[in-house]
Amino acid sequence: MSHYQHETAIVDAGAQIGEGSRIWHFVHVCGGARIGAGVSLGQNVFVGNKVVIGDHCKIQNNVSVYDNVTLEEGVFCGPSMVFTNVYNPRSLIERKDEYRNTLVQKGATLGANCTIVCGVTIGEYAFIGAGAVVNKDVKPYALMVGVPARQIGWMSEHGEQLDLPLTGDGEAVCAATGVVYKLSDGVIALNQNS
Repeated sequence: MSHYQHETAIVDAGAQIGEGSRIWHFVHVCGGARIGAGVSLGQNVFVGNKVVIGDHCKIQNNVSVYDNVTLEEGVFCGPSMVFTNVYNPRSLIERKDEYRNTLVQKGATLGANCTIVCGVTIGEYAFIGAGAVVNKDVKPYALMVGVPARQIGWMSEHGEQLDLPLTGDGEAVCAATGVVYKLSDGVIALNQNS
């Protein structure tokens, strides 16, 4: 077997799981799921049929990744954070044909107990604080907190807050790596000259 699977985990026939991935206690992976290499699925994680999880993602305990959620490479899902896939659910009304796509781009962090309302895109290396409720698209590198989530800053790829204004132009250095980040018209770019 090219991945580790705890004896209490259930992986339905047809699920694709990449090399070196680890599936811990009481996990359920549905048969249509596609999971990359080096992924960690913590205790009590559920992965739906129409789910794609990229290489090197870490999904902490008690997270359900429902249909129509795509996680690109290196996404971190904190403990008990929540995805949804129906915007206006009712028990008495069937809405499986109304699932909205959620895309979490490369390197993003979704903090513990945050909620991602379906139909949004979270930009690469964005950082969603613990307990935040995201109900609209998030820019790459944005630091989001609160209910509903609002941007309060910018984060480096290393996970350090950058000393940049929310709008306008500026330049900041990641304290951990020395990489220079340039803000121009609300868009972050890594300074290739650094």
